[in-house]
Amino acid sequence: MNKIFAIGDIHGCYDKLQELIYKVPIDFKHDRLIFLGDYIDRGPDSFKVVEFLINLKKKYNNTVFLKGNHEEMLELYLKGIEMMHFVENGGRHTLESYARYSEGNASDLIPQSHLDFFQSLLLFYETENYIFVHAGLKKGVPLEKQKTDDLLWIRKSFIRTKYKFKKRVVFGHTYFQEPLIQPNKIGIDTGAVYGNKLTCVELPEIKFYQV
Repeated sequence: MNKIFAIGDIHGCYDKLQELIYKVPIDFKHDRLIFLGDYIDRGPDSFKVVEFLINLKKKYNNTVFLKGNHEEMLELYLKGIEMMHFVENGGRHTLESYARYSEGNASDLIPQSHLDFFQSLLLFYETENYIFVHAGLKKGVPLEKQKTDDLLWIRKSFIRTKYKFKKRVVFGHTYFQEPLIQPNKIGIDTGAVYGNKLTCVELPEIKFYQV
């Protein structure tokens, strides 16, 4: 692989995703593209975002899709667990988005291809020099022993730590006005759904592309 490109939290911002993909100078035959989770909720077009990513995955083998805490909330919602927690944290927008494209009744709101996509998401992804994860890591805990709750939800204790992880950690989840660059981590959730930018980082150069 020549380069790695990682994209932060999309949250249903389909137009920004499309614009960013065409802006990033990725060679899909040789480079790797990694998405850090939170594809759905809060934004207007969660269905279109997921459909776009599924088609991208079919077309290019060098794509990696991680799970975000919002995908976990959807998973619990579909199981009938903490349903209002999902709805009140942007899930209502996701359900409305899927309803616009649903061809069946409420029980068939989310197509099987989308359910399969959600079930295929990884909790983390490791390369020679980087660890990619949605929220972050607990310091002092081996990667294979990290708890799902931390991988998807951790925030302050990870952001504030200067702990030297085994590899530099690239993450989303926590919203910054501009990308966070520290010796042990790079944060690229720049609040696309809040009217700010959707961000992609190119590695190892640490070059940013935004829309």
